[in-house]
Amino acid sequence: MVTRMSSLFLRTLREDPADAELPGHKLLVRAGYVRRAAPGIYTWLPLGLRVLRRVEAIVREEMEAIGGQELSFPALLPKEPYEATGRWTEYGDNLFRLVDRKEVDMLLGPTHEEMFCLTVKDMYNSYKELPLTLFQIQNKYRDEARPRAGILRGREFIMKDSYSFDVDAAGLERSYAAHRGAYVRIFDRLGFEYVVVQADSGAMGGSASEEFLAVSPNGEDTFVRDGSGYAANVEAVEVPQAPPVEVTAGPAHVEDTPDTPTIETLVAGLNADHPRTDGREWTAADTLKNVLVTLVHPADAEHPQGRREPLAIGVPGDREVDDKRLEAQVSPAEVVPFEEADFAAHPSLAKGYIGPGVLGLENTSAIRYLLDPSIAEGSAWVTGADEHGRHVIDLVHGRDFTADGTIQAAEIREGDPSPSGSGTLTLARGIEMGHIFQLGTKYAEALGLQVLDENGKLATVTMGSYGIGVTRAVGVIAEDNHDDAGLVWPREVAPFDVHVVAAGKGEEIFAAAADLAGALEGQGLDVLYDDRAGKVSPGVKFKDAELVGVPTIVVVGKRLADGVVEIKDRRTGESREVAVADAAAEVLAEAGGAGGTS
Repeated sequence: MVTRMSSLFLRTLREDPADAELPGHKLLVRAGYVRRAAPGIYTWLPLGLRVLRRVEAIVREEMEAIGGQELSFPALLPKEPYEATGRWTEYGDNLFRLVDRKEVDMLLGPTHEEMFCLTVKDMYNSYKELPLTLFQIQNKYRDEARPRAGILRGREFIMKDSYSFDVDAAGLERSYAAHRGAYVRIFDRLGFEYVVVQADSGAMGGSASEEFLAVSPNGEDTFVRDGSGYAANVEAVEVPQAPPVEVTAGPAHVEDTPDTPTIETLVAGLNADHPRTDGREWTAADTLKNVLVTLVHPADAEHPQGRREPLAIGVPGDREVDDKRLEAQVSPAEVVPFEEADFAAHPSLAKGYIGPGVLGLENTSAIRYLLDPSIAEGSAWVTGADEHGRHVIDLVHGRDFTADGTIQAAEIREGDPSPSGSGTLTLARGIEMGHIFQLGTKYAEALGLQVLDENGKLATVTMGSYGIGVTRAVGVIAEDNHDDAGLVWPREVAPFDVHVVAAGKGEEIFAAAADLAGALEGQGLDVLYDDRAGKVSPGVKFKDAELVGVPTIVVVGKRLADGVVEIKDRRTGESREVAVADAAAEVLAEAGGAGGTS
């Protein structure tokens, strides 16, 4: 069927929407693919829905190719399964909670591990029925604190989530590998640059975890890579513990350092009043910065608002604590600032001059103290003396102070040594598109998912979890495929295969364009035909064609009198004239044969 623009539910815009920040988001709105309904919530218009369905089709094809079976759970779910796994509280404010008319707690599903697990438990009881892979493509709901970037980070979105069920760890390895291969094929087909990185499992739990990130300067995630193929999300970078070093510093000594509550003022004061004996200047890297935060643990019966725990983190003074890395380490606890009331509750803390002397569970403040692993035993530091206006110099780790452990929370920088041992790290930005986990038995144990093994004994099923952001994929493709004039869709996900434009006023032009559109449709192509007449000028039609971004544009215009039409490749910008009689065959060849997937 040919879709005519005269009847298509479409309104293009010449100006960027006020609430859009990223180029792809602006163009999706301007070209009539999506419309904002509320913050983080979007309506999919006919053009956008066609692209979305093509993305879904690619995902579905590759999932079925590895033996996945599709089902669909409700979005409105009972509380009890999520309470059993602890995620009713772990998800915190991100969970949409509601109460029905019978005062029963419900939620809008953010993800469905629990429901998949319970369904398999209800239907399967023997190892002979495994392995099993189930998947769905369905709406999810998360109450994002800061929804942004249009469909890239919304409060309602469509995700493909699949789950593997195996009787042992070896089976999980095979299922994980099969999913990983399917994901590579999916993202290769979707048409944007991506990288596979080691990732942190976060609230999902489990062991092995990898993310598929779309490489984008506008991405919210930072990842690292080196020349050897190592790549990781910054949250998952494991900085190795620095080996012990020989103690060369003399006894620690406390010095007056008035008006030096920051690293910058401390370094300046040290160089002015306490110069080093070796002749070089003090730098921020010589100082030990102790950062205080408060952890709010998930609510329980004893702590309905969540237990609050102070935490001190020691990092070199030339580094900051990376919030995302810290949050990944302490999940499911939430990290909140250490405020004035917290200082008042711990009078031994001298704000701006905090040192290890009062930190640690053995000391007066009873605040857990964790160090960055780059701080070697035997290394000497300048740090707070726990008195206002005073710092201690040559305080040696292991000789003069200890910590309660280490934590991977300091920022990662360009040029840092790679954990792989191969060269240095480079940093880049990306958008999370897919995440795969080896969950193990976490959810199966919580919900009692067991089968009889080959010896007739009950064995806990081991699970994998695998997600793809389907609506997010549309946004990423738009971000990675556009120019100054509009969207430039990859052919496999484009809303149409060809866009025929009748650019003129004569009846013969519209008749020839309609005939060509019909011929192309007869060859199996999806055709958008701009048949708008009246006051819609050829210039407006050309701008709309470039804005909408169908990969092949055919213009039937004034050159029809000479027996030719123009074929334009939207991706390269190249155009050529062909005889009317040859146009259908030329377009079909350019489109790669018969299409029509929607």
